[in-house]
Order: sequence, then C-alpha cells, then structure tokens
Amino acid sequence: QVQLVESGGGLVQPGYSLRLSCAASGRTYRSLIMYWFRQAPGKEREFVARINWGNTNKYYADSVKGRFTISRDSAKNTVSLQMNSLKPEDTAVYYCAAGRYYSTAAGGMDYWGKGTLVTVSS
Repeated sequence: QVQLVESGGGLVQPGYSLRLSCAASGRTYRSLIMYWFRQAPGKEREFVARINWGNTNKYYADSVKGRFTISRDSAKNTVSLQMNSLKPEDTAVYYCAAGRYYSTAAGGMDYWGKGTLVTVSS
C-alpha cells in the first residue's frame, strides 16, 4: 500500500509562483514513477509532469513546459512541483500520483493523493 499526500496549494495572482509538495510512503513506492496531474472544473484530468526516483527521467506537458519544474528529494521522500509564471488557466485541483510504468494517462496510475487546490486569479 502506497500513500500520497499533497500540500502547498492556495490562491496566487497571475505571474506569481507556487510550490507543491507530495509526501510518499508505503512499501515499494521507490519502484514507482511519480506524477502530477491536474483537473479544472468541467474538464478531464490531465497530465502535468512525471519523474522517477532516480532523477534520470523527467517529462512535462506542453502546456507547462518552461514554466513548471518537477523534482524529488529522496531523503525526505517527497516530490515537488515548482510552478512559475502562473496563468488563470492553471487553476485546478492538482493531484500527486504514482504508477508502475511511464505514462501520461490518468487511467494508468496505480495510486492517487486527494489533491490540493491551486487558484490563479487577480
């Protein structure tokens, strides 16, 4: 059983930054690929970024490339998402997820956090 807990969401103005964190625990979590997804009201849950614990494979959705950075801290068992130059369209519930394989599909995930809300508005 793997548990994922997100934190760091909140309200920010367009152009500002926010950093999200995901704390991972449970047996075998180090064998999984870590992901961030997001879901805006009325929209499908979409892939944002992924990273492996070895820090040898990172991948971003085109919509966030150049603005968001995913990273991990193996000593603290956390995965972070640094979000810069935030836009109103980034407003969504952000979910930490983990899966056995490299993917961009929400259906391919094996574990999910409960999500943290990010609102970008002036």
